[in-house]
Amino acid sequence: MAAELIPVSPGVVRVTWTAELQAQGLGPSVEAVRDALTTGFTSGHQRIEAHVDPEDEEAQRIATFSGLMREGIARSVADGSDRIVYARLADDTPVDDPAGFRRLLNSFLPRKRAISQMLIRDQNERVLLCQLTYKKDWDLPGGVVEVGESPMIAVGREVTEELGLTLETGPLVLTDWLPAWGGWDDAVCLVFDGGVHPESLVDGIVRQKREIRSAKFCTVEEVHELCADFTARRIVSALINLSGSPGSSYTESGRP
Repeated sequence: MAAELIPVSPGVVRVTWTAELQAQGLGPSVEAVRDALTTGFTSGHQRIEAHVDPEDEEAQRIATFSGLMREGIARSVADGSDRIVYARLADDTPVDDPAGFRRLLNSFLPRKRAISQMLIRDQNERVLLCQLTYKKDWDLPGGVVEVGESPMIAVGREVTEELGLTLETGPLVLTDWLPAWGGWDDAVCLVFDGGVHPESLVDGIVRQKREIRSAKFCTVEEVHELCADFTARRIVSALINLSGSPGSSYTESGRP
């Protein structure tokens, strides 16, 4: 029983296999799909893909063990249902090569979003907060770490882009895990020390108007008034760590 190759477009075919083949187990299924891949590339096709039901874990294992790399989710493509897209290109590094195997693993292993923020204080121990254009809650300056970017470099870049400030990024103060919420996936938020500065620092701010409405130094009481509860907890936890008082270097939604 063999897997089948179905033409999609010039140079592109889709590999499929039956429930009967899948019922024979992982070994026979993977062998059949690998044979189909060899046939497809030998025939001159440049891309071989598979669309797999997100609920079918066995089919996902078959695709992965066959050497197909996970590319993402195609939404509402099969009678209104989503499908995971796997694919392999003719010039992909072979899976038996260490670099090729690492690329295969990297295609389906979990990826965590990272956010870097800077805790900037004035001489009265107030914290610099930003009023954002895309949400009602105020927050610390910072943003999402880009792919392949150092979190420490990211926070300096974000502060420069958003506020026009060039500040030295100090040590990591807090690692805070944020659970999935409001359409966002979960993330790790890294808070770095931005140091203590004169109140006049705000006079030098040049706002990125697309994202920042305003920015000001705020007391802890104002932090609780202006920020979401989990953001306020994160800021307080970071301040405790900076004060030298016993605290936690790791929190979840600001809670130790």
